Amino acid sequence: MSATDIVVILVGAVIVVGIAWFFWGPRRAGTRASLTSTGYQEAMVLVKGGYTPDVIVVQRGKPVRIHFRREETAACSEMVVFADFGKSARLPAGETVTVELLPEEPGEYDFTCQMGMLRGKLVVE
Repeated sequence: MSATDIVVILVGAVIVVGIAWFFWGPRRAGTRASLTSTGYQEAMVLVKGGYTPDVIVVQRGKPVRIHFRREETAACSEMVVFADFGKSARLPAGETVTVELLPEEPGEYDFTCQMGMLRGKLVVE
């Protein structure tokens, strides 16, 4: 095996580890949704190569409005799906779309694109 072969194998291994870390690595603590005077908990999520923030923390029993702003044209990010709540929404590029939820039980609920490649989490306390 030549030195070039070893370098190629090592670079490939680093790329595989990086991809695994991106998709399955630990998540940050999250962003707490702000409580408005109307009683809604609201958060803004930028959709551009992923969800920013990708973890949103809310209180149970209070309605939630999550505003998604899609700033890309990748096919994967055309839709957001909250499978546990039976909700989904189309996200046209350059527009803000609001998804309303009422989380009644504490727990962690995923939201994803329709292909499951972009991932976020709603943490209900």
